[in-house]
Amino acid sequence: MTHLYEASDQCFDPVSIQQEYLGYFERIQPFVTETPVLVHSLVEQGRQLLFEGAQGTFLDIDHGTYPFVTSSNTVSGNACAGGGIGPRHISDVVGIVKAYTTRVGSGPFPTELLDQTGEFLRSE
Repeated sequence: MTHLYEASDQCFDPVSIQQEYLGYFERIQPFVTETPVLVHSLVEQGRQLLFEGAQGTFLDIDHGTYPFVTSSNTVSGNACAGGGIGPRHISDVVGIVKAYTTRVGSGPFPTELLDQTGEFLRSE
């Protein structure tokens, strides 16, 4: 790292960095577990699980408007892959949408209103 950032060898003290992060681990250790084991255990107990995702379909790495996408799958099916469970364990999918679409950053925006209505929405 010292070569990458053109820093002197005295900038980094690996021992102090290790000690600092071991302190963090001690604080969070009660919350750290083997997530797939926990999820499968809860499914086998018949417990209800809630998986939450972000973004929208057009930002999905596989189904979105590439290259203007995020780095992950955003569609509901990713709950199976990301949660480590099969689709037979998904009983309900709830989608939440905004009253009108917005986009952060660049990329196609096929429903953009370039008329007076769009100007009103942007100004309010």
